[in-house]
Amino acid sequence: MRIGIDIDGVLTDVQQYTVDYFTRYCVQNNIEYNIGESDYELTKTFNVGKEIDDDFWYEHIFSYAENQPARAFAPEVIKKLKKEGHEIYIITARWLSGKNDETGERMRNAVEKWLHDNDINYDKLIFSKLKEYDERKIENCVSNKIDLMIEDSPQNITELSTVCPVICFDNSYNKEVEGNNIYRCYSWYDIYNLVNKVLHEKIITS
Repeated sequence: MRIGIDIDGVLTDVQQYTVDYFTRYCVQNNIEYNIGESDYELTKTFNVGKEIDDDFWYEHIFSYAENQPARAFAPEVIKKLKKEGHEIYIITARWLSGKNDETGERMRNAVEKWLHDNDINYDKLIFSKLKEYDERKIENCVSNKIDLMIEDSPQNITELSTVCPVICFDNSYNKEVEGNNIYRCYSWYDIYNLVNKVLHEKIITS
C-alpha cells in the first residue's frame, strides 16, 4: 500500500506543544487567555485573536519545526511498514512551507532535516501548498494514488475519507470525527495494527 502520513499532530504532538508553549507565551506577555474546548484552531482553544496566534507562531515556528521530538515509536513503526513493502508518503501543509521565498525554503529545509534527524524513512515528501494555489491534501492523495492516509485535522479526515481509508490520530480536537472509512488510533503501534486491519479488509473486499 501507499501510505500517506501527516506531520503535525501525527508524527509530532503539536497539541501538547501549543498548550505548554502558548500558555507560557501568554503569561510572559501579559496576554489574557481562556482555555476552553479544544479545537484544531489555536484561537478557539485559547479564546484569543488571530494576531496573537500569528505572533506566537512567528516567534516559535522554527524552534518547534527543528526541535519537537517525534512521537514514541513513529520511526520504528514506519521502518517496519517499509520493510513489509509499503511505500511511505509524507504529506504536510506545514505553515510557511508553501511560501515561494526564503522563509518557505527555510521551512522546507527544516522539515527535511527534521525527518532525517528523527530517522523517519519515506519514499516521497509532499508539501501540499507548494503551488500557485493551495492544493488540498485530497488532491495530493488522488494524484499520488494514496491507499491509506494518517491524519489529525478534522476537516482533512472527513474529506480524505471520501477517496481512501483514513486513520485518525486521536486528539481532543478531533473527538467528534467519525464515519465510514475512518479508523481512530491512539499510538504508533496502534497505527501499525490498524494498517494491517485495513490491508486485510481491502484484500477481502477486492
